This record gives sequence, structure tokens and C-alpha cells, in this order.
Amino acid sequence: MTDPRTVDIERILDLLPHRYPFLLVDRVLDYQLDGTPRLRALKNVTFNEPFFQGHFPGHPVMPGVLLLEAMAQAAGCLAHLARAASVSAESSLYYLVKIDKARFSRIVVPGDQLIFEVEQKRLMRNMGVYSARALVDGESVSSAEFLCAAKPNPAT
Repeated sequence: MTDPRTVDIERILDLLPHRYPFLLVDRVLDYQLDGTPRLRALKNVTFNEPFFQGHFPGHPVMPGVLLLEAMAQAAGCLAHLARAASVSAESSLYYLVKIDKARFSRIVVPGDQLIFEVEQKRLMRNMGVYSARALVDGESVSSAEFLCAAKPNPAT
């Protein structure tokens, strides 16, 4: 039986519009919606990632901008899960509007397992502010704050 507070890749595909090679969340490990909504997710970083071919040949490093994108996708998962009771949640896309306080403290390489920790700071109208950090082996590798806005999904 699947833990109701985990989300597998099939459900993530329902929550996010991203697909290969741009889907950067493999699994939601756990989340809570009561109190302060928060979520923990993971991404297994493998040498087969398409960006490693050019970043950098002979010295593969995950681009920082993709760390930010991965944290933003984890925030998108939380946004959809937190608004699941809303009729409009399934028909909305969440767009990244702003990134603040981005920090990088260590490189991410093939073989690392990224754990994303995301917390919803506040909601206002159709926007949410999220605080996120990425960890490898319990050590912070990146952190940032994101402002995301919900817009109707043109595909629905």
C-alpha cells in the first residue's frame, strides 16, 4: 500500500506540465498541508542527464539554473497539492514569477541524490511565496525563495 503522503511519478505527471528532459522531480517523499504547507521531494542525479554532455565535458556539474528549476518544480507540486480541494487547481498552471535570495554552496554531480525541502510562506490572490532548499547527504547545496502565480491552463 502506498503512503498517502507520498507522490509517485505518475501523480507528479498529473501535477506538473514538465516532461523529459525537463522534469526534475522524481518523487515526493512526504508533505503536510495542515499548518504551514511543506513538502520533501527527491531527484536522483545520474550521468545520463542530457545537460552533462555539455556542462562540462570531463567534469560534469549540474547547472545552478537547473537546481533552481528543480526547487521551483517541487514548489509547484506543493502548490497543486495544497490547492487540490479547489476546483480551479487542476485547471491551473503555476508560473515562476520571481526568484529571491538564491544561494549555491556546493556543486551537484552524477550520483548525488537531491532532496528538496519546500515550505509555503504565504498566499495572496493567485500567487504564492515558497522557500526552498536542496540538500545532498544532509548538506545544503542551494536555497532560494520563489514567487509563483497560477494562470488558467490553456490546454483545458
